[in-house]
Amino acid sequence: MCGIVGILGKHEVAPQLVEALRRLEYRGYDSAGIATVNQGRLGRRRAVGKLVNLSDLLVHDPLAGKSGIGHTRWATHGAATVANAHPHQAGRVAVVHNGIIENFRELRQDLTAAGYGFESETDTETVANLLRSHLDRGLDPVDATRETLGRLHGAFALCFLFEGEEDLMIAARKGSPLAIGHGTGEMFVGSDAIALAPLTDRITYLEEGDWAVLTRAGVTIRDAAGRLANRAVTQIALDAARVEKAGYRHFMAKEIAEQPVVLADALREAGRDGTLSLAADLDFRDVDRLTLVACGTAYYACVVAKYWFEQVARLPVDVDIASEFRYRDPPLSPKSWAIFVSQSGETADTLAALRHAREQVARIVAVVNVPTSSIAREADAVLPIRAGVEVGVASTKAFTCQLATLLLMALKAGQDRGVLTAEQVAAHRADLAALPGLMNHALRLAEPIALLAEDLAEAQDILFLGRGAMYPLALEGALKLKEISYIHAEGYASGELKHGPIALIDARVPVIVMAPRDALFEKTVSNMQEVMARHGKVLLISDARGVAEAGAGCWRCLTLPEVPDLLAPILYAIPAQLLAYHTAVAKGTDVDQPRNLAKSVTVE
Repeated sequence: MCGIVGILGKHEVAPQLVEALRRLEYRGYDSAGIATVNQGRLGRRRAVGKLVNLSDLLVHDPLAGKSGIGHTRWATHGAATVANAHPHQAGRVAVVHNGIIENFRELRQDLTAAGYGFESETDTETVANLLRSHLDRGLDPVDATRETLGRLHGAFALCFLFEGEEDLMIAARKGSPLAIGHGTGEMFVGSDAIALAPLTDRITYLEEGDWAVLTRAGVTIRDAAGRLANRAVTQIALDAARVEKAGYRHFMAKEIAEQPVVLADALREAGRDGTLSLAADLDFRDVDRLTLVACGTAYYACVVAKYWFEQVARLPVDVDIASEFRYRDPPLSPKSWAIFVSQSGETADTLAALRHAREQVARIVAVVNVPTSSIAREADAVLPIRAGVEVGVASTKAFTCQLATLLLMALKAGQDRGVLTAEQVAAHRADLAALPGLMNHALRLAEPIALLAEDLAEAQDILFLGRGAMYPLALEGALKLKEISYIHAEGYASGELKHGPIALIDARVPVIVMAPRDALFEKTVSNMQEVMARHGKVLLISDARGVAEAGAGCWRCLTLPEVPDLLAPILYAIPAQLLAYHTAVAKGTDVDQPRNLAKSVTVE
């Protein structure tokens, strides 16, 4: 969600702050701002909308200084206005914040009663005024920050800048991620290592409850109890080119096209010559149940994985939406494992669910794209999905890499539990090795999909249908479409059609049927015929045999290469993504940064 950057530099920081914020645009935001200290004085510039508006403002009203903080805001408390944009300033302190201060109303009442004024609706301004009140008592910035942090309840990443202090910055994290970057005579703060990649490749990740005092000479970190903490410096290897569009119109288009390559890389890491190995040492022999927990697209990857684990490993699986998991408070077996899936590894609900499960299960496993993330660091075992940096808010290559990683886990579970023979595992591995080539064939559907998307863009409602493991693909296809085209879309299990959704069918409602020619095909076609009998516009996505048998009477058909049943959900993700992408392009929406959405959801 909100992006944070801080620089104690050698040069003018305003351009560096804006460039670092640009690298955080993918997180989603609706306003941006920076603050600097110059000749002892704090200055701020803030703008609503895209970063270009802040850049234009700085052209006409420059901001000097070699120390500064910056922020991209995704609105929580208060609308997207200049007054609510960060940084917030109160007297001698400026602050940027990611997260939610749960007790801000109580603090605001106390501060108002003490004579402190407010100009915004945000919880963040309460933090600035609280710190200001401690400075007004005569405390120095470090002690004032310590007192302030002790009063805050909730989740936050904070970075403070002080008037009169050109060689001081203070950062703190509780629940929301924050990293410290180390330079030569310079220091940096970022909510995401991507923001700091052009500035340094040496990163320290703050742990839960840490707060850090930075000067250009280095950093002092204390833990939640106030004890000095020695946190490791990690050498990161971020390829800056991977966060560029590389000639594509949108990041999403680039990331869809990258899937055969990144999937091949991920599979290559999982073993050679028919063998199967995972990045973590996992033995499923004594596991009696799995609980898979995730949000959004990652949740749908888990629903697909439920079919795989139960079919190929005969291992029972529960799947939970992370935001519901704690409140459902399910009974967990001490012989069970909990698997948490997150692209960023920082998803707040998923991280909270992990902590809830920690003492109740035998093992916590993280399936993440960022092996240095909070979820990865708090898990017992980590399986990186190796998708590379994903910038588009709508997840594409991360989804298919999550699926591939979860399938490899299911095969390993089947092998460990004696359900699959070595020969069967080798055959599945051979099928997986051929999958990137099949994905290349699927990408050739981009042109016909772009043409039919012109018609889909006129629809107000669209339904997706699928059976078996294609049901969660229908859910994912609907999610992709609604989040970037803003068309209402729903995914349903095909057999549920006549239990309600069929009432919506008429000639104006496109129905997208995802149906490889598998054991469930004829049942799906029967449901499809029910749609066509009511004049519904059916778009059939199948293989050549499926289209030949059932394509007659359909509005449109898309033909994919034949694929083993187990792998169909991964391959069929491609047309679902292309349909969403080209429909959004036809509508003229903001594909990479759709309204109201954020890439990394770090607040509940």
